[in-house]
Amino acid sequence: MPPCIVCGARAVQAFAVIDTLRYYRCAVCEATFLDPSQRLSREDEHQRYRLHKNDPADPGYRRFLARLSTPLLERLAPGSRGLDYGCGPEPVLAGMLAEAGHRMRVFDPLFFPDRAPLDDSYDFITCSEVLEHCHHPAEEFARFDRLLRPGGWLALMTCFQTEDHRFAHWHYRRDRTHVVFFRATTLRLLARGLGWQCEIPVKNVALLRKPQGIGSADAFC
Repeated sequence: MPPCIVCGARAVQAFAVIDTLRYYRCAVCEATFLDPSQRLSREDEHQRYRLHKNDPADPGYRRFLARLSTPLLERLAPGSRGLDYGCGPEPVLAGMLAEAGHRMRVFDPLFFPDRAPLDDSYDFITCSEVLEHCHHPAEEFARFDRLLRPGGWLALMTCFQTEDHRFAHWHYRRDRTHVVFFRATTLRLLARGLGWQCEIPVKNVALLRKPQGIGSADAFC
């Protein structure tokens, strides 16, 4: 079995085979992930990402993003410095946070690939509908730890994994660019491994806070 791509544990078990796709479950962090050998090619992934149409003027989409932005804004000091990580072709969330008075930068490996923002540090990082696409989430969390200033917030939104008996028919799983699925338990464990706090203010949203006066952590599990 491959090690867990989220926490690195070796306690991984076969979870399900659905239409020839093999999924594994980590017994430590409870993440579920697709067999790495069955992921789409980067080209196929990128073609599907280019089909995404997120209109900054769409009130429905802004309401969706407000599930993340509203609880985050309640916790931020005025004029905080933030990074929208994996912002997609239209950085709508970054725009909403800028409208609220925060100083925003964006990064997306496909649409905004300039890596200069990854050499800076931030009071908060947003990561909306990104984690489920990550091939190497443990590396991403290590990057977040490095980018966040002490006391900073990591705001995550991803559809938490459904009940096991619903997994085969779950709409989120059927998106072939979604390769890893998290539970609230998973994110709490990752936060604990980093020495951070974790709040779940609403369904499918997690706010992780790096303590004041702490450097980057070396490991998760």
